[in-house]
Amino acid sequence: MFAQNELAGKIKNKKNGAALVSTSVFISDLQLGALSDAEGNYSFKNVPAGTYLVEVSHIGFASIAREVVIQNETSFDFEMEESRIELNEVIVTGFASATEKQSTPIPVSVIHQKDFMQSSATNIIDALSATPGVSQITNGPSISKPVIRGLGYNRVVVVNDGIRQEGQQWGDEFGIEVDEYSINRVEIYKGPASLRYGSDAMAGVINMIAAPAVPDGTIKGNVLLNYQTNNGLFGTSINLAGNNKGLFWDVRYSRKQAHAYKNKNDGYVWNSGYSENDWKGTIGINRKWGYSHLTASSFDLQLGIIEGVRDSATGKFITDELTPSGPEEIIAPDDKYKSYSYFPIIHQHVQHYKLVWDNNLAVGKGFLGVRFGYQENFRREANDPEAGDVYNNYFFLRTGNYDLRYVFSEKKKFELSVGANGMVQASEDRGTVFLVPEYNLFDLGLYTIAKKSFNKLSLSGGLRFDSRLLHGKDLYTDSGNARINGPAVNSIHRFTAYNSDFSGVSASVGAAYDFSSNWYGKLNFARGYRAPNIAESGSNGIHDGTPFYEIGDAKLKAESSLQVDATIGYFNPDVSLELNAFVNNIDNYIFPVKLASKKGGDSLRYDPTVSFLEPAPTFKFVQGDAVLSGGEAMLNIHPRSVNWFSWFNSLSMVNAIQKNQSDSSKYLPYTPPYKLRSEVRLGLPGNGETLKNAYFKLGIDHFFEQSKVYYKYGNETITPAYTLLSVGLGADICSKQKMFCSLYIYASNIFDVAYQSNMSRLKYADTNNVTGRVGVFNMGRNISFKVMIPITFKK
Repeated sequence: MFAQNELAGKIKNKKNGAALVSTSVFISDLQLGALSDAEGNYSFKNVPAGTYLVEVSHIGFASIAREVVIQNETSFDFEMEESRIELNEVIVTGFASATEKQSTPIPVSVIHQKDFMQSSATNIIDALSATPGVSQITNGPSISKPVIRGLGYNRVVVVNDGIRQEGQQWGDEFGIEVDEYSINRVEIYKGPASLRYGSDAMAGVINMIAAPAVPDGTIKGNVLLNYQTNNGLFGTSINLAGNNKGLFWDVRYSRKQAHAYKNKNDGYVWNSGYSENDWKGTIGINRKWGYSHLTASSFDLQLGIIEGVRDSATGKFITDELTPSGPEEIIAPDDKYKSYSYFPIIHQHVQHYKLVWDNNLAVGKGFLGVRFGYQENFRREANDPEAGDVYNNYFFLRTGNYDLRYVFSEKKKFELSVGANGMVQASEDRGTVFLVPEYNLFDLGLYTIAKKSFNKLSLSGGLRFDSRLLHGKDLYTDSGNARINGPAVNSIHRFTAYNSDFSGVSASVGAAYDFSSNWYGKLNFARGYRAPNIAESGSNGIHDGTPFYEIGDAKLKAESSLQVDATIGYFNPDVSLELNAFVNNIDNYIFPVKLASKKGGDSLRYDPTVSFLEPAPTFKFVQGDAVLSGGEAMLNIHPRSVNWFSWFNSLSMVNAIQKNQSDSSKYLPYTPPYKLRSEVRLGLPGNGETLKNAYFKLGIDHFFEQSKVYYKYGNETITPAYTLLSVGLGADICSKQKMFCSLYIYASNIFDVAYQSNMSRLKYADTNNVTGRVGVFNMGRNISFKVMIPITFKK
């Protein structure tokens, strides 16, 4: 109980035996990190006894993952081989404890900080969309919603700081409230992850992981500067962290601001600028009994909402201006397109505050994980020209997260964990426009996850039971559409109170098998579960972002899915190949259908709280069955004889069909097109005195035509194919044997192709009567410059 357990060793270059300096050594289950010194030595002190997966990484070398038993004074050395690819990555998403990616039966993609640095993006989801099988639904550069294998919205769970990110993700114009500069690593779990994360994780999980605590006895940080030419984005992030005998702290401040973006067809796009301010702080303690960390963060985003309305005579964008006599439509002023602080009447203000207390305690021979979180989400939108700068849409959501689990000590390669997690929510509508009712929600899930490893075979699986209680509240308004406390003369009963109780069972079982030292295969069966969200069960009003009148149904059943994943792969030091295939059958799939009028034509409804809009077509949420299928193919060529050269290729495919539907409505809307990505990378020798780890890369992204569209109501059209070319280069700049800074330059869409993604909601904006083109186009050529300056006060 009082033993001083330690882990120490030496890290060498396998080829010549030379010591490797500043090599990262990380124990994920303990959130402990260390760096090797000038002699290649590393050490951890006051470590709880147990068996852990230790990950070792160094730029220019293949990562190593080894299972190490730590008891008393333990010594373990590592020899690393030169390589420019990742071989043995460690993942933490969805399993009892840290696990090698190779032994997991479900496809998982890992994106590292260097991947973010060596590309450009306007938000964190945009940065992830290059990953095979991942795409995004966008509403301009600042709003992106993740899509995994054709499923998005509440079917994807985003985890940040260890808890579910809850920001009313049912909305079309609601993005993810995460500072992209604060993310060190992302794991994308493709497939039903309800087993670990409960309802909503039907498509998968995106787990955003911050950097671990800096090594003991150090104070270090960095300054990141980013400029992008297309929309004039200025980004700054300052980070500083310290660790003294296991007591550590970590603080970060980030700021981004951008004016309107541009493309070849539209020029500058009106009201597409945004401004973001974020901060985050963590304090914690690591001891032989485990660790306890407390993290607080704030996200603040102001952004314009792109409507794409144009002047019929000139084709220029128009905007609303509030005058003493009322609102007037004017041509958008030229001098405001490149303003960093101008937000017209139509805009949003999003704030998200979060507090997470994360503990992992050595109890008996295992570990007890205790994690609590509290989140407050404010979403305000001003979109009424007659009211001016007044937030008529104002949602306030409070969420309490809890997660308790016990991980038993590993015995004979058998791992087992049991747990309970869920959330409590309370939603308020503080605005004057009412789309969904206020509600209270309570979630509880009980689960167990197990894994058994043999010589060449790994078996994993688990079982989970979920229960969700959703209570939608009454809402009465007076004749002037103002909220009142209860029924009165001439009052309108806008929302009727209801209770929806759901329960479901999720399960997963799979295997990963090494046929030989080069060939491997994986197979997994999983049952997912998702309860209807508040919009699907309770909507009754015009959704201004569509704009359609939406009607929910409190009697909807929970969705359930059965997904089969199969993988076959090959690897040797010169080439690697992997083929992933999936079939996902969803029962009770929820989708909206347009209602017809009894007199023929569309059913039109008027929302008295949105007086500035005309009566809108009416859609109601109903249920059916759907099947999604497809997969990803990856071919990477990395010959040992020319280790400065690598060629990465991937093909992503999704087919999404609603069963028992006519041709016009059988395809699910916003299904990602097939995508081919190819990137050639040249790495220059890293032994120069001034430049180290220099690289050059050339990439091609080809998006195939998407003709399988949901065209029944004319709200989705065929999207032609397009190809985008990108180029990037960078290096670490050194002075006197010390790194001064890292420089990254990345140019996307270098031929300035005018294109519209079928996943962009702006594709269906108004027609430009002068050119005849419909909608707003995506961003044109953009060149990103990033400089990372390290800061070290104490080694």
